[in-house]
Amino acid sequence: MGRPREHDEHTRARLRAAAERIVASDGPGALSVRAVADEAGTSTRAIYALFGSKDGLLVDALAQGAFEFLADGIEQLRLTRDPVADLVAVGVPVFRRLVIEHPVLYRVAFQRIVPALRAGPELIAARERAFAQLLSRVQRVKDAGLLGRKSVRVAAVEFNAMLEGLANAELRGAILRILPAGEEERTWHDALLTVVRGFSAGSRSHRPMKNRSR
Repeated sequence: MGRPREHDEHTRARLRAAAERIVASDGPGALSVRAVADEAGTSTRAIYALFGSKDGLLVDALAQGAFEFLADGIEQLRLTRDPVADLVAVGVPVFRRLVIEHPVLYRVAFQRIVPALRAGPELIAARERAFAQLLSRVQRVKDAGLLGRKSVRVAAVEFNAMLEGLANAELRGAILRILPAGEEERTWHDALLTVVRGFSAGSRSHRPMKNRSR
Protein backbone atom coordinates (compact mmCIF):
# COMPACT_ATOMS: atom_id res chain seq x y z
CA MET A 1 0.00 0.00 0.00
CA GLY A 2 1.19 3.49 -0.83
CA ARG A 3 1.76 6.10 1.82
CA PRO A 4 -1.48 8.06 2.47
CA ARG A 5 -1.44 11.73 1.61
CA GLU A 6 -0.78 13.80 4.72
CA HIS A 7 -2.74 16.83 3.47
CA ASP A 8 -5.89 16.24 1.44
CA GLU A 9 -8.84 18.24 0.12
CA HIS A 10 -10.44 18.18 3.57
CA THR A 11 -7.40 19.97 4.97
CA ARG A 12 -7.47 22.42 2.08
CA ALA A 13 -11.11 23.24 2.81
CA ARG A 14 -10.37 23.76 6.52
CA LEU A 15 -7.51 26.11 5.69
CA ARG A 16 -9.64 28.07 3.23
CA ALA A 17 -12.38 28.47 5.83
CA ALA A 18 -9.84 29.54 8.45
CA ALA A 19 -8.30 32.15 6.14
CA GLU A 20 -11.76 33.46 5.34
CA ARG A 21 -12.66 33.81 9.02
CA ILE A 22 -9.45 35.67 9.82
CA VAL A 23 -9.87 38.19 7.01
CA ALA A 24 -13.55 38.67 7.88
CA SER A 25 -12.68 39.34 11.51
CA ASP A 26 -9.44 41.32 11.33
CA GLY A 27 -8.80 42.22 7.69
CA PRO A 28 -6.28 40.89 5.16
CA GLY A 29 -3.36 42.35 7.13
CA ALA A 30 -4.00 39.82 9.89
CA LEU A 31 -3.58 36.86 7.56
CA SER A 32 -0.41 34.87 8.18
CA VAL A 33 0.65 31.30 7.74
CA ARG A 34 0.84 30.79 11.50
CA ALA A 35 -2.53 32.44 12.18
CA VAL A 36 -4.29 30.30 9.59
CA ALA A 37 -2.62 27.11 10.82
CA ASP A 38 -3.63 27.85 14.42
CA GLU A 39 -7.20 28.73 13.38
CA ALA A 40 -7.53 25.52 11.38
CA GLY A 41 -5.90 23.39 14.06
CA THR A 42 -3.13 22.14 11.81
CA SER A 43 0.53 22.81 11.06
CA THR A 44 2.18 25.50 8.98
CA ARG A 45 3.63 22.63 6.96
CA ALA A 46 0.13 21.87 5.70
CA ILE A 47 -0.19 25.40 4.32
CA TYR A 48 3.16 25.28 2.57
CA ALA A 49 2.31 21.87 1.14
CA LEU A 50 -1.10 22.92 -0.20
CA PHE A 51 -0.72 26.64 -0.96
CA GLY A 52 3.01 27.33 -0.99
CA SER A 53 2.93 30.63 0.91
CA LYS A 54 0.83 33.40 2.42
CA ASP A 55 0.32 34.78 -1.09
CA GLY A 56 -0.84 31.33 -2.11
CA LEU A 57 -3.45 31.49 0.61
CA LEU A 58 -4.75 34.80 -0.68
CA VAL A 59 -4.81 33.67 -4.29
CA ASP A 60 -5.93 30.06 -3.97
CA ALA A 61 -7.87 30.01 -0.73
CA LEU A 62 -9.74 33.26 -1.28
CA ALA A 63 -9.64 34.81 -4.76
CA GLN A 64 -9.62 31.54 -6.65
CA GLY A 65 -12.23 30.17 -4.27
CA ALA A 66 -14.62 32.95 -5.28
CA PHE A 67 -14.45 32.12 -8.98
CA GLU A 68 -14.67 28.39 -8.31
CA PHE A 69 -17.80 29.04 -6.25
CA LEU A 70 -19.35 30.97 -9.14
CA ALA A 71 -18.36 28.49 -11.83
CA ASP A 72 -19.63 25.51 -9.86
CA GLY A 73 -22.83 27.30 -8.93
CA ILE A 74 -23.69 28.31 -12.48
CA GLU A 75 -22.82 24.86 -13.77
CA GLN A 76 -25.23 23.27 -11.32
CA LEU A 77 -28.18 25.49 -12.28
CA ARG A 78 -30.79 23.58 -14.20
CA LEU A 79 -31.48 24.99 -17.64
CA THR A 80 -35.10 25.73 -18.58
CA ARG A 81 -36.80 26.78 -21.79
CA ASP A 82 -36.50 30.43 -20.76
CA PRO A 83 -32.96 31.69 -21.51
CA VAL A 84 -33.69 35.09 -19.98
CA ALA A 85 -34.75 33.56 -16.66
CA ASP A 86 -31.73 31.26 -16.78
CA LEU A 87 -29.39 34.22 -17.21
CA VAL A 88 -31.03 36.18 -14.39
CA ALA A 89 -30.64 33.07 -12.21
CA VAL A 90 -26.88 33.50 -12.46
CA GLY A 91 -27.31 36.62 -10.36
CA VAL A 92 -29.84 35.76 -7.70
CA PRO A 93 -29.18 32.17 -6.61
CA VAL A 94 -25.44 32.15 -7.41
CA PHE A 95 -23.69 35.54 -7.43
CA ARG A 96 -25.75 36.97 -4.57
CA ARG A 97 -25.19 33.80 -2.55
CA LEU A 98 -21.44 34.32 -2.89
CA VAL A 99 -21.85 37.89 -1.65
CA ILE A 100 -24.07 36.93 1.29
CA GLU A 101 -22.37 33.71 2.39
CA HIS A 102 -18.76 34.51 1.50
CA PRO A 103 -18.30 38.30 1.45
CA VAL A 104 -14.56 37.95 2.06
CA LEU A 105 -14.12 35.86 -1.09
CA TYR A 106 -16.06 38.47 -3.06
CA ARG A 107 -14.09 41.39 -1.66
CA VAL A 108 -10.73 39.76 -2.38
CA ALA A 109 -11.65 38.67 -5.90
CA PHE A 110 -13.72 41.64 -7.06
CA GLN A 111 -13.04 44.63 -4.82
CA ARG A 112 -9.28 43.97 -4.74
CA ILE A 113 -8.92 44.63 -1.01
CA VAL A 114 -5.42 43.14 -1.33
CA PRO A 115 -3.77 45.54 -3.85
CA ALA A 116 -0.60 43.47 -4.28
CA LEU A 117 -2.50 40.30 -5.14
CA ARG A 118 -1.09 38.69 -8.27
CA ALA A 119 -3.18 36.46 -10.47
CA GLY A 120 -1.36 33.24 -11.25
CA PRO A 121 -2.31 30.64 -13.87
CA GLU A 122 -4.74 28.77 -11.60
CA LEU A 123 -6.57 31.92 -10.55
CA ILE A 124 -6.81 33.07 -14.16
CA ALA A 125 -8.14 29.65 -15.18
CA ALA A 126 -10.79 29.74 -12.45
CA ARG A 127 -11.83 33.27 -13.45
CA GLU A 128 -12.05 32.30 -17.13
CA ARG A 129 -14.08 29.21 -16.28
CA ALA A 130 -16.61 31.30 -14.36
CA PHE A 131 -16.84 33.85 -17.16
CA ALA A 132 -17.25 31.06 -19.73
CA GLN A 133 -20.26 29.82 -17.77
CA LEU A 134 -21.75 33.32 -17.93
CA LEU A 135 -21.01 33.57 -21.66
CA SER A 136 -22.86 30.31 -22.29
CA ARG A 137 -25.98 31.71 -20.63
CA VAL A 138 -25.76 34.92 -22.62
CA GLN A 139 -25.27 32.90 -25.80
CA ARG A 140 -28.62 31.19 -25.22
CA VAL A 141 -30.27 34.62 -25.04
CA LYS A 142 -28.54 35.49 -28.32
CA ASP A 143 -29.71 32.24 -29.93
CA ALA A 144 -33.27 33.09 -28.94
CA GLY A 145 -33.00 36.39 -30.81
CA LEU A 146 -33.21 38.44 -27.63
CA LEU A 147 -29.79 40.07 -27.56
CA GLY A 148 -30.34 42.56 -30.33
CA ARG A 149 -27.17 43.77 -31.98
CA LYS A 150 -24.94 43.32 -28.95
CA SER A 151 -22.18 40.77 -29.05
CA VAL A 152 -22.31 38.00 -26.49
CA ARG A 153 -19.12 39.21 -24.80
CA VAL A 154 -20.24 42.85 -24.54
CA ALA A 155 -23.60 41.79 -23.11
CA ALA A 156 -21.86 39.51 -20.60
CA VAL A 157 -19.57 42.34 -19.48
CA GLU A 158 -22.55 44.69 -19.02
CA PHE A 159 -24.51 42.03 -17.13
CA ASN A 160 -21.49 41.38 -14.90
CA ALA A 161 -21.18 45.11 -14.21
CA MET A 162 -24.72 45.13 -12.89
CA LEU A 163 -23.94 42.07 -10.74
CA GLU A 164 -20.99 43.83 -9.15
CA GLY A 165 -22.95 47.05 -8.67
CA LEU A 166 -25.72 45.22 -6.84
CA ALA A 167 -23.20 43.31 -4.76
CA ASN A 168 -21.37 46.48 -3.74
CA ALA A 169 -24.64 48.16 -2.84
CA GLU A 170 -25.74 45.27 -0.64
CA LEU A 171 -22.37 44.98 1.09
CA ARG A 172 -22.56 48.59 2.25
CA GLY A 173 -24.86 47.42 5.00
CA ALA A 174 -27.50 49.28 6.95
CA ILE A 175 -25.51 52.47 7.52
CA LEU A 176 -25.17 53.29 3.83
CA ARG A 177 -28.14 51.24 2.69
CA ILE A 178 -29.24 51.64 -0.92
CA LEU A 179 -31.25 48.49 -1.54
CA PRO A 180 -34.65 48.46 0.21
CA ALA A 181 -34.51 46.44 3.43
CA GLY A 182 -36.17 43.06 3.06
CA GLU A 183 -36.46 43.39 -0.70
CA GLU A 184 -32.84 42.86 -1.70
CA GLU A 185 -33.43 39.64 -3.61
CA ARG A 186 -36.37 41.08 -5.53
CA THR A 187 -34.30 44.16 -6.36
CA TRP A 188 -31.50 41.98 -7.75
CA HIS A 189 -34.00 40.04 -9.86
CA ASP A 190 -35.79 43.11 -11.21
CA ALA A 191 -32.57 45.00 -11.98
CA LEU A 192 -31.00 42.08 -13.82
CA LEU A 193 -34.20 41.37 -15.73
CA THR A 194 -34.32 45.02 -16.82
CA VAL A 195 -30.74 44.79 -18.10
CA VAL A 196 -31.42 41.66 -20.13
CA ARG A 197 -34.65 43.02 -21.59
CA GLY A 198 -32.80 46.20 -22.47
CA PHE A 199 -30.37 44.28 -24.67
CA SER A 200 -33.16 43.59 -27.14
CA ALA A 201 -35.03 46.86 -26.70
CA GLY A 202 -31.89 48.93 -27.18
CA SER A 203 -31.24 47.49 -30.63
CA ARG A 204 -34.50 48.59 -32.18
CA SER A 205 -33.98 51.08 -34.93
CA HIS A 206 -35.08 54.55 -33.99
CA ARG A 207 -36.06 56.62 -36.95
CA PRO A 208 -35.41 60.34 -36.57
CA MET A 209 -38.57 62.37 -36.13
CA LYS A 210 -39.45 64.45 -39.11
CA ASN A 211 -39.98 68.13 -38.64
CA ARG A 212 -43.63 68.85 -38.68
CA SER A 213 -44.81 72.28 -39.75
CA ARG A 214 -47.74 73.61 -37.85
